[in-house]
Amino acid sequence: MRKENNKAEKYLNSLKIDYKKLCLSIRTAGLGKTSEQWRQEIKEKKIRGDQ
Repeated sequence: MRKENNKAEKYLNSLKIDYKKLCLSIRTAGLGKTSEQWRQEIKEKKIRGDQ
């Protein structure tokens, strides 16, 4: 029973680490924006493209 519990805890810790890395990657890539932030960015790029 303890072996299974230890395996489960290790697996859970691994998932937590992977989740933190994924969140960091999303922030770093700039993908964690709200839809309103995306709309604003697209609007600004369109304005810059027209000039």
